[in-house]
Amino acid sequence: MKNLYCKLYGEDMTKNFNIDENYISGLLERGKNIGGDHIGRILYRAEALAGLSHADVAALLSTRDEGHWQKIFEIAGDIKQRVYGDRVVMFAPLYISDYCVNDCIYCGFCAENPRERKRLSIVELRGEIRALEMMGHKRLALEAGEDPINCSLDYVLECIREIYGMKFESGEIRRVNVNIGASSEEDYRRLHAAGIGTYILFQETYHRASYRQVHRSGPKADYDYHLTAFDRAMRAGIDDVGGGVLFGLYDHAFEVMGLMMHNEHLDRQYGAGFHTISVPRLRSASGSVDTMYPHAVDDETFARIVAVLRLAVPYTGLILSTRESPEMRRRLIRLGVSQVSAGSETSVGGYNATAKDAEQFNTVDRRGIGEVAKWLMDEGFVPSFCTACYRQGRTGDRFHELVKEGRIRDVCLPNAMFTLKEYALDYGDASFMAKADKLISRKLEGIDDTTLRATIRENLRRLESGDRDVFL
Repeated sequence: MKNLYCKLYGEDMTKNFNIDENYISGLLERGKNIGGDHIGRILYRAEALAGLSHADVAALLSTRDEGHWQKIFEIAGDIKQRVYGDRVVMFAPLYISDYCVNDCIYCGFCAENPRERKRLSIVELRGEIRALEMMGHKRLALEAGEDPINCSLDYVLECIREIYGMKFESGEIRRVNVNIGASSEEDYRRLHAAGIGTYILFQETYHRASYRQVHRSGPKADYDYHLTAFDRAMRAGIDDVGGGVLFGLYDHAFEVMGLMMHNEHLDRQYGAGFHTISVPRLRSASGSVDTMYPHAVDDETFARIVAVLRLAVPYTGLILSTRESPEMRRRLIRLGVSQVSAGSETSVGGYNATAKDAEQFNTVDRRGIGEVAKWLMDEGFVPSFCTACYRQGRTGDRFHELVKEGRIRDVCLPNAMFTLKEYALDYGDASFMAKADKLISRKLEGIDDTTLRATIRENLRRLESGDRDVFL
């Protein structure tokens, strides 16, 4: 199949990234023998944001010392605060089609699942967008199964144009991130021209044999074509990409190492690694095969994964979905997660449906966006609906440069405050407004720069006077 794709798209796959499984296995085996003093030096470098080597990450993943893990958790929380501050970005997924030609045994959309399929008509799409905007969402992740006939790129692009073209009394959807199957360089050029935000694609597992086992047929069964998708996307001009794996398909430590190597490759080759890394773990899905995965990840291991990722890639956003419970989301946000979905529906047409179709995966946190926003404020976080970086060109290497220089917080926290104020004015009740104003005032007092503080106050007044979409 790899040769077929090379013929179709004229791309020399051998020049692209590959995973050296023996190298990873060797690192993880040697990591088991790293002593406490060495771990201490690794943690010192992590705390200083000095960067970690492959061997460093392998050592952290392999340690069994509870004292080490307590220190790792402590440093992860400190890095999250120093780099991202108190803001937590909120978004919603939008499923436009569950037609799929891939037979992925963990997914409710898999081709062999005998279910009625659905694709949104443009009229239905408008209804979904209206419902999402009425909730207060400004940022979406467009999701679709892979089917070149029933869900072509032309259809995806039509949906994106329609979403961006819809305006409502209280605003509009301002950014559409896209999660669709691995594509050709030419198709990525068309996506880039459509003005997408981040292109998201999960490798699912970096372990080749496990990948073959769970992807039984369809274009996604081609490990190499899937693995090199970000190379084609970035050559096509998409400079914001988001990776991820489905934890539980193979050994979690191997998967983290694969993510690190993939991120490093993109950074070295194109000047920017992953903008975000998503951290889903296996959950049941209607019609998916129940095989009792031997590598399923428990809560404590999952927390350790997030903490190590925060140490290893301090400037990369971490995304957590509604697969997780409110309790787990609370813990992981403090350890490093910077983006969460809220009020999510994972079935096609789910935001308007009275009877829910089968979902891609089962959601655990069923709270609405307003409830999640209140909860975040009670936890001391600022819910953010901001999309300014995309529209101001702060993407790719430019975004990473700002983050590494520590300047992004001077933009992101004020913008989070503006979007929270806007949400409170347009969608909140009196109690929500009071809670938001109290939080904003408290965060404003913590800003030392008097000029910036004055600018924030002026923009908050503009919002109260009727202006919208205010940002730095």
